[in-house]
Amino acid sequence: MKRILLLALFFCCTQYTIAQPRFIKKIFFEKDSSKRSSLLPLPLIAYAQETGPELGFAVLYSFYADTSDHQTKVSNIYFPVSYTFKNQSRISLKTDYWLPGNTYHLTGDVGFSNFPYNFYGVGNDTKAADKDLLTQKRFHVIAGAEKAVFSHVFLGFNVDFENYAFRDNQTGGIFSNQTFRDNQGGGTLFYGPSLIFDNRNTNTYTLKGWYINLNGGIVNNLYKTNYNGGYLNFDFRQFTSLSKRFVLAFNGSYEFTLGNRTPFYLLQTFGNDQLMRGYYGGRFRDRDIIALQSELRYRLSDRFALVGFGGTGTVYNKNFDLGDLKPNYGGGLRYFFDVEKGISIRADYGVGQKLPGEKRQSGFYLSLGEAF
Repeated sequence: MKRILLLALFFCCTQYTIAQPRFIKKIFFEKDSSKRSSLLPLPLIAYAQETGPELGFAVLYSFYADTSDHQTKVSNIYFPVSYTFKNQSRISLKTDYWLPGNTYHLTGDVGFSNFPYNFYGVGNDTKAADKDLLTQKRFHVIAGAEKAVFSHVFLGFNVDFENYAFRDNQTGGIFSNQTFRDNQGGGTLFYGPSLIFDNRNTNTYTLKGWYINLNGGIVNNLYKTNYNGGYLNFDFRQFTSLSKRFVLAFNGSYEFTLGNRTPFYLLQTFGNDQLMRGYYGGRFRDRDIIALQSELRYRLSDRFALVGFGGTGTVYNKNFDLGDLKPNYGGGLRYFFDVEKGISIRADYGVGQKLPGEKRQSGFYLSLGEAF
């Protein structure tokens, strides 16, 4: 019944949007260089191996806080509502706001998800045969604010509240037979500083520049957990224009968990449409994660681009071993529905590791915006 209602809603949203001549003109034909704001109701179509087909609707409002300043980055407010054919549902409201002259940067994300997914255990060597179906319910409120203190340097503060609840849908599996700390769920309230260096020419489809984000947070006992700890995140990105159409992009990500009693729901994972494409999201999880990826982007035209990517990464528990690194590679296509602001729909196919006795891991992704 839920699928029927979703398809009906998706059909109505699609019919409404395609019936608007202005919408068709902007999405397929118009090249706007006026820096004016745009409000687009969009049928939401996405795909990942964790979700299967994902349908819904979204509203994207993109704008410049100062249209006369060519340095001010584009701001976005994004409101997606979706349901997948694996009975997963998500709703959120996200904003990425740059004040005139990029003097302040404000972010916010409020959302709820009801998300059944396959759990394989903890560590870097989990087995497909241990697959166990869990349902995770997550509510989150995330906010951040940074102020420009020097040229391209921002100093700020972040707050992150998250609440989790889990249900084991297959009793007798690995989740119920092994001990995972706080496996019924719980809540956390992180707070801490952030330091950012950002001289990218744009924050959507970047042609040149650097982005470095170092942030951390601490957490005290909340709800039923005994966790006193925190995290440290490092995100590095570099973009180089090799020619008018070619861009070479690098990204390094490091997430380190502090404390000795890390709850199950705070373990780091990789394998999604942004990091380690080709791996099932959460197939590998542990206290810490390190990953490197690169992309070669070729702009075919104003509307289309091709991308080839490759990378490596792993999760681990305190002790990092180079031999544990896992590969990924693949390619994709970009369609820019807002040429001036560089906002695209992204289709990627990623390939990962082949473990003994298992099929090679791979995944197809259809999503909004660049991976990094």
